Amino acid sequence: MSKGATLRDGVGGATTPPFATRRWALLAMSVGVFCIQLDSFGLNLALPQIGRDLHAGGDGLQWVISAYLLSTGTLMLGAGRLGDLFGRRRLLVAGLAVFGAASLICALAPTLPVLVGARVAQGAGAAMIMPVGLSLLTNVYPAELRGRATGWALGIGGIATACGPFIGGALTESVSWRAVFWLNVPLAVLGAVCASRTAESYDTSAPRSVDWSGLAGATAALAALCVVIDRGPRWPWPAALTGVTVAAALLILFVRRERAAAHPLVELSLFRNGPYMALTLAGAAANTTTVMFLFVVPLTLQGQWDLSVVLAGTMFLAPALAMALAGPLAGRVPPWAAVRLMVGCLCGGALVLACLTRTSSLTLYVAVATVGGAVLGAANSLTLIATQAVIRPERAGEASGVTKTVITVTAGLGVGLAGAVTDQDRGVGSEAAADTALLITASGCLAVCVVLAVWSRLREGMVRAESGESEG
Repeated sequence: MSKGATLRDGVGGATTPPFATRRWALLAMSVGVFCIQLDSFGLNLALPQIGRDLHAGGDGLQWVISAYLLSTGTLMLGAGRLGDLFGRRRLLVAGLAVFGAASLICALAPTLPVLVGARVAQGAGAAMIMPVGLSLLTNVYPAELRGRATGWALGIGGIATACGPFIGGALTESVSWRAVFWLNVPLAVLGAVCASRTAESYDTSAPRSVDWSGLAGATAALAALCVVIDRGPRWPWPAALTGVTVAAALLILFVRRERAAAHPLVELSLFRNGPYMALTLAGAAANTTTVMFLFVVPLTLQGQWDLSVVLAGTMFLAPALAMALAGPLAGRVPPWAAVRLMVGCLCGGALVLACLTRTSSLTLYVAVATVGGAVLGAANSLTLIATQAVIRPERAGEASGVTKTVITVTAGLGVGLAGAVTDQDRGVGSEAAADTALLITASGCLAVCVVLAVWSRLREGMVRAESGESEG
């Protein structure tokens, strides 16, 4: 298949592209995920220096992080379906181009408002890269290989996720916080070149018409929800309650619109797919737990044990490596075992968080954190791999967009809770607050485990009953 060839999916089947085409898609996705995750976690330790350089301070600095996350979470759902309709390769190239251009503006930003605006644009690029890249891999790789391919891409992203704070911290100390953004520019160019060399892929089972009302409704509802999650805890309760009400009303209007639409942005039948919803719920819990883990462990290494940023980063290499290696391993898990393994991963994650609150030895703390990195890395990768295995490939972008939206928005809860463990003056962890936050997160994980375990048993019983009736 040539560079300009088109891979069609939907009614009539799909043509499997050659190895070279698949390899370019994997490289593009890997580079894109690395950039996205680096910019999600790479600036946390750089905020004080950004404030000094741009003569800004107070709550305004937090928008450097929030603007990126809010933009990404708000736009992913629509971007995934647009890739299905108009070409996954095309949108992946566009997403990498937008991300790279926005990174350049961030690197040159003279004021905080310019930086925040460019971060919003970065989030828009990220919103195209992640769901569209996942759906592209789903459609260019045969069923027996796509899990492993996605696992490798997510594993590379896991390196940036785990090491992001220290990459950003090291670059800030040795060069400048602007170097984090300069690093993105050549990587985004590389990713776009790789993406342009893969096959085009789109959904041929639906007309190329966009449910613009649904897209606007979904974007407005998600924007309201993201802002409430991110900023609501700082508001007086009447304002927070009003925000929740507005977000709920917009979500209800969106659902009503999708029910009436001839070609909806999101097929509501997706939410009746039991395995898909179970995995997405588990992924939301796993991602929230991971955010807490990535905030608390590095800060505790610096606070409780008084390690420097560089030494704490060195100690965190083992958990980071475990998290990265878990991605490819998760890609080998068969779809039928995914829900059970997710339950195990969440239970393991809850146990690790609880153990971290009781560990008094630095060596043991790092060992427990390494186990936690492996468990949470597997859970996050498995979410995105397994959900793609239980839906129709032609709507892979839609499904990945919904999944990524859910886990990104719920991760905002983890960011808010993690803020309670940060000493704003010293940038290190408060031990008591960290322990409380970890125990709250562990309790949430266990609650989700119970729900998933009960659902899994009930579903197995229903399957056996249906099988017995058919045999009778």
